[in-house]
Amino acid sequence: MHLDTSTTKRGDKIYTRHLLRETYREGKKVKHRTIANLSQCKHEEIEAIRLALRHKKDFSLLMGQNRNILQNKEVFFKQGQSVGAVWSLYVMARQLGITEALGTARHGKLALWQVIARIIDQGSRLSAVRLAATHAACDVLGLDKFNEEDLYDNLDWLSENQSVIEQRLLRQMKRTHEPGLFLYDVTSSYLEGTQNELSAFGYNRDGKKGKRQIVIGLLCNEAGVPLSVEVFPGNTQDSRTFGSQIKKIAERFGGGEVTFVGDRGMIKSGQVKELGMQGFHYITAITKPQVESLLRTGVLQMSLFDQGLAEVQADDGVRYVLRRNPVRAEEIKKSREDKLLSLSGNIEKQNKYLKDHKQAKVQTALNQIRAKCLRLKLSGWVSVMAEQRQIVLRIDEDALAETAKLDGCYVLKSDLSTALATKETIHDRYKDLSFVESAFRSSKTVNLELRPIHVRLATRTRGHVFVVMMAYRIIQELAVRWQHLDVTVAEGIAELSTLCANEVSFNGKEKCNQIPAPRDSVKNLTEAADIKLPEVLPSRGVIVTTKKKLTYRRNLL
Repeated sequence: MHLDTSTTKRGDKIYTRHLLRETYREGKKVKHRTIANLSQCKHEEIEAIRLALRHKKDFSLLMGQNRNILQNKEVFFKQGQSVGAVWSLYVMARQLGITEALGTARHGKLALWQVIARIIDQGSRLSAVRLAATHAACDVLGLDKFNEEDLYDNLDWLSENQSVIEQRLLRQMKRTHEPGLFLYDVTSSYLEGTQNELSAFGYNRDGKKGKRQIVIGLLCNEAGVPLSVEVFPGNTQDSRTFGSQIKKIAERFGGGEVTFVGDRGMIKSGQVKELGMQGFHYITAITKPQVESLLRTGVLQMSLFDQGLAEVQADDGVRYVLRRNPVRAEEIKKSREDKLLSLSGNIEKQNKYLKDHKQAKVQTALNQIRAKCLRLKLSGWVSVMAEQRQIVLRIDEDALAETAKLDGCYVLKSDLSTALATKETIHDRYKDLSFVESAFRSSKTVNLELRPIHVRLATRTRGHVFVVMMAYRIIQELAVRWQHLDVTVAEGIAELSTLCANEVSFNGKEKCNQIPAPRDSVKNLTEAADIKLPEVLPSRGVIVTTKKKLTYRRNLL
């Protein structure tokens, strides 16, 4: 690692630039990599860094053992900010093209810090500012002083520039792989308040009744790498979010030979028509009533479900891929038996009560049992009636067999020709939707905690969700690189955060950050993630503080 200094003259002005660079080999070639642009540093800071690099192999010289080198200047060491996590995530963002997509302007750097802060410690914009006071965000990213209002404004900027940033990310991905298959799914995230501009009551996938929500659509490539995310009002139906994805691929992502994969509630007849107009293909699943309809018309036969993976091609060219999952069939059977056992136990309690209380009304007890039967969805093959002040349960075996015949059965539907995809390919690609489900699970609960959403404006809500998407891209890659280590991503980030810089000051003025040799646990993480820690970082001396201070009550906690 060394300082590369050069001067250029333009007219009467002379410009000097300083780059912190490192030299490495690829095979027999010697290459150079720029780590940071130090042109904005003062002359004294540049000289301090140059001095530190010159004696990096014997840093004890800077402790005063060789005073003539320091020209009688006093050197002081003190614990600096945490640098391990910030630097590692910054390098990961650079390797994945996120840094380039966001740009090097102030807003781009603030957005990158929001992504990194979301991974290190999930929270509000206020907590992200506080985090920058203990982590070397400004020194690593080259940021000047900022507060929570700057981060709120940055969310607006992210929302306005999201399409451009997503296109840049996709363009970089296309350098190594041209995506032709897209996975798409939606989820919802409930809100604690009522003032968010996109909040509305709708089908809540989190099971939170009485809570307003937003709907989030995530578009991924076939490997589950997120490409685009979109936020909709909370009462938007799944299928209504699909049209914008078709338009996005056609106009922004370049179109071409494209196949969409979506679940049974996503790609319906209207969406199939839209895809056909663009020349796109689809893979989806059909509902149980649709399967029963195809069985009645003779397009499908029950015997096909016993053949492993079967295929039927209809007269209109649509292909149906059929399979019975024995594990799922057993789960459904066990669930049905548990419900029946619960209903039988309830009947026993009611019969005992009727026997002990001669004045109790049989019809009242019967109505309660029938209501429970409806809630458990057993009324299709179970009936209850009263006989001599006792409630009797009867099972219609024929109706039960009819209900259970499709247990574990599912049918996939696609317009892909056999030349483009085999039945196994169609089946495997539909199963890849689990990648999107994993992204939702990680973003909402496991690592990134999308909620609580501490914003109200629609633009800031979209910016916040976009930050989470980019953060997920980084932890997704870290999970792959650390998969052979006995550590979760969250544990790895926490371990990296323990690596702090040594702040070196010269004569009480010039400063730089010397990075100590990491202990083995940190070294293993950085090496597995292909991250090289610097030996020294410039110290910008920026002190980040929030405009809003802790209340007196919170200070006491």
